Amino acid sequence: MASAATDFLIGKIASIIEQESSLIGGVRDDLEEVRRELVSMKSFLKDAEDQKSHTTTAVDETWVADVRDLAYEVEDAIDEFMYHMNQQQGGVSFARFLHQTIYLPKNLWEKHRIATKLQKIIKIVKAIPERRQRYIVDRREGKRSDEDKWVQNHGESTLFMKEEELVGIEDNKIKLMGWLMDEDPRQTVVSLFGMGGSGKTTLAANVYKNEKVKRYFNCHAWITVSQTYVIKELFRRLIKEFHQASKEVVPADLNAKEYRELVEMLHNYLKEKRYLVVLDDVWDPNFWTEINKSLPDTRLGSRIILTTRKEDVASSFGVKSHPFSIEPLPRREAWTLFCIKAFSNYPDKSCPPELESLAWQLLEKCEGLPLAIVALGGLMSSKNAMSDWTKVCNNLNWQLSDNPMLEKFNRVLLLSFNDLSYRLKQCFLYCSLFPEDYEMKRKRLIKLWMAEGFIEHVKGVTPEEVASDYLMALTSRSMLQVVDRNPSGRPKLFRMHDLMRELAVSVSEKEKFCAVYDGTEDMEHFGARRLSIILARDKEIKAWTGMSQLRSFLVFASDMDASSSSNKLPSGFKLLRVLDLEDFLTIEKFSVELIGNLFNLRYLNLKGTPIKELPKSISSLCNLQTLDIRDTDIETLPKGVTKLKNLRHLLMYRYCHDDEAGSNFRYVKGTRAPWKMSKLNKLQVLACIISEGDIIKQVGSMTQLIRIGITNVKEDDEKDLCLSLQKMKLLQYLFLMVTDEEETLQIDAISSPPPLLKTLILVGKLIKVPRWISCLDNVVKLYLHWSRLVEDVLSHIASLPCLGELTLVNAYVGEKLCFCEGFSKLIRLNLMSLPQLEAIAIEQGVMPHLQQLLLVRCINLKTLPKGIEDLSNLQRLDLLEIPVELIERIRMGGVDRHKVQHISSINLHSSPFGIWSYENLADLKTRTSKDTCKERFEGVKPSPKSSSMFPGLTMKKEEQGLSSRRKISPVRQLRDGIMSRRLMILICSADELTGEGRWFAGVDPPTIQVLVNNG
Repeated sequence: MASAATDFLIGKIASIIEQESSLIGGVRDDLEEVRRELVSMKSFLKDAEDQKSHTTTAVDETWVADVRDLAYEVEDAIDEFMYHMNQQQGGVSFARFLHQTIYLPKNLWEKHRIATKLQKIIKIVKAIPERRQRYIVDRREGKRSDEDKWVQNHGESTLFMKEEELVGIEDNKIKLMGWLMDEDPRQTVVSLFGMGGSGKTTLAANVYKNEKVKRYFNCHAWITVSQTYVIKELFRRLIKEFHQASKEVVPADLNAKEYRELVEMLHNYLKEKRYLVVLDDVWDPNFWTEINKSLPDTRLGSRIILTTRKEDVASSFGVKSHPFSIEPLPRREAWTLFCIKAFSNYPDKSCPPELESLAWQLLEKCEGLPLAIVALGGLMSSKNAMSDWTKVCNNLNWQLSDNPMLEKFNRVLLLSFNDLSYRLKQCFLYCSLFPEDYEMKRKRLIKLWMAEGFIEHVKGVTPEEVASDYLMALTSRSMLQVVDRNPSGRPKLFRMHDLMRELAVSVSEKEKFCAVYDGTEDMEHFGARRLSIILARDKEIKAWTGMSQLRSFLVFASDMDASSSSNKLPSGFKLLRVLDLEDFLTIEKFSVELIGNLFNLRYLNLKGTPIKELPKSISSLCNLQTLDIRDTDIETLPKGVTKLKNLRHLLMYRYCHDDEAGSNFRYVKGTRAPWKMSKLNKLQVLACIISEGDIIKQVGSMTQLIRIGITNVKEDDEKDLCLSLQKMKLLQYLFLMVTDEEETLQIDAISSPPPLLKTLILVGKLIKVPRWISCLDNVVKLYLHWSRLVEDVLSHIASLPCLGELTLVNAYVGEKLCFCEGFSKLIRLNLMSLPQLEAIAIEQGVMPHLQQLLLVRCINLKTLPKGIEDLSNLQRLDLLEIPVELIERIRMGGVDRHKVQHISSINLHSSPFGIWSYENLADLKTRTSKDTCKERFEGVKPSPKSSSMFPGLTMKKEEQGLSSRRKISPVRQLRDGIMSRRLMILICSADELTGEGRWFAGVDPPTIQVLVNNG
């Protein structure tokens, strides 16, 4: 990571030298000399990180740490200098002249001070390699090969695993064997991919050893590839493996053969054979193009099994292939495996009752990762006392990094981390600032990474697009997990595996990259560059020495409400680049001094806070890129916002949280913007502004916008609105809302709509469907709210080629909706508040990919949609405030029960007495293994701010700005609701609470009512 710090700093110095020459006169030469020295160091640092292994010398580690600390010191000096010099640049021209004249001696002194400091740093830079050279010991060549040998031994050791440790692989084994022996004569690749320790190699080894498989193939070979390889050596190992497996003599002169001869030997040996080859632990996306030259397609049914952590490696071969993602172990199998390892000396290998709660706590950290379960189980097998178990639970971070019994698992995870580029390492470690199990939004991560300067400048590509590619790279390597996707399939929510996060926290603290403070330990001095505080109820934010050097400060107040005592932010953050206070409910005002001193700030997130106004000093944040004031009490922006020339994202809409699932017209409010907003020529996101004055004309000149939201649109705005929208050729997201439900939204005059538009949300009465909507070839999400159309809307949108989600909220006043054709990509259909609707018809072949159907408050819809039985991909049906006649028809024994038997989740939500109840009407046998009580209760916890306590409407409420809180076990959420006397009725099968019952310990029985549904 030291090379990342120096690389970032080199670019920063170069940028300052190039762009700020007027400010740095007198220190320019010193900066240039520091830059040259850092460039010289960078190459060695990258080599040091590439070769990082357990044989790295202590001298090397000390040297790398010295360079990292020095790079941080240089960055501090430069930022402090730029902070001081920019303070002298404010004000209008004459005032600035007087200010600079008065402060000229101070400026000269400041330049002298920084020059002296840089000269001192240059001496230290030159001294570091000399000192290292004096104390260096034999560097011992071959560290990389030692690491590769460990990887090979670890992979091939799975060929000798005990049968009792092979838990939960039977279904995957059957599927894999089916692909291997399906009698298709074509050469086929089966690629197993997943995060390190997920069991890819274990599954491959178990199938490879199977006697039935061995008899099916004429010859077989297993080779471990790893991160670095020499292709000729792999050819030699293949030849050797084939001969030894067939008990044949290995050619004596094999080591003398060159590339062409080795390929010919393999071709000659395999040309009349059906062979099986396992290529374990592949990292390079180009590996297949190199190895396949030696593996001829004999048209005899040969098979190649390839294991990899990287999804891109698993997906492109040019031959028939079966990419197969290895999923975590289900809960029951994970518990079985943990007990086998942890309680091997107990009768029946069962967990003692007194340790069960702690055992589950540790197991949940593993999240179904077999290697983690085996490692932690092995560690705990030597611990019998509850105090020992509690100690491990409380300091798992230390155990992972320092306990020798977890070394193997730790090294497996580090292989993935060390394979990342330095920019991806920074982005990955930054994610550890979020709390455990936190669901991170794609757009939030992108803005944070941009603010920190992690994103490489790529000519012709926006930083947002580059950052999005970084996210995809981390997910394809299984470093981040995708929690949710939008209708087009692009990931929008991510999380870190608990143990991957523990690794990131450990590395971050060691490298002083970032730290997380949760109040469990006292901390007097703070040395990291970034800090997140996880604040518990009635706790205050502390100030520590060293906080003045912070670049990122994030607060997560997960257990607070508005009644908690108020909090005050520490001062002295003059070098801060990121200030993220999302959902921090106990901060009511912003210090003018604090804002005015944050010259370096790039990202300010106040979303969900009770702040009522921004100080006028916001205008001094000349580097600000993102300002997020969604769901605050700020109704008007200060005039100084128009001075923020670098602003790219301005988010300022407020949701009306009393809107229950589309029951009201107004569910969002905009914010008043000052005059001359068009001066912000870098702005990409503007959502939402109130239409008043000539604001709609102004946005017409902001052609760089990709997202815009406008509220309080009036009929008189039609001409200016349509002209402005036609100019926005880059627009991807459009939200328009009229002043009230009687106002008509006039947008028919648009002749050429934005060609890249992906999301269209129209709120207000429409006389007819705008004809240009049928031309939106890229639109993925269409949302019509309170349109009250008389004409059929479906015929105008059925042929949209990319439409993945359609939501109609009081958008149609007819009695019947007929889906006659099209909707080929539709995945989600939400029909809400359609009081006149009596029937829905779906013709055969229409909506072939529909997965989710939501019906809310359709009070006259007494029968199922006709044709629902033909929607073979429908996985989820949610019903809220639907006539009881329809419900009875689909219950067990109902006349329409057979039409919904293929749907794995049929969710009925109701609140007859003000108490939310939830019932899954689906057959147990049709429910998927993932459709557990835990997952169906995602987001169900009652909240004063949210009336959406039912699954299926989380998308809607997410759009309405509700917070993405830290996620915990939903059954535990239910238990928390009971403990706080908020009663919920759960209707499910009895066995669905198995394994979750521990959360109900201590609950007073009269406060919970569980209705068991056996049908």
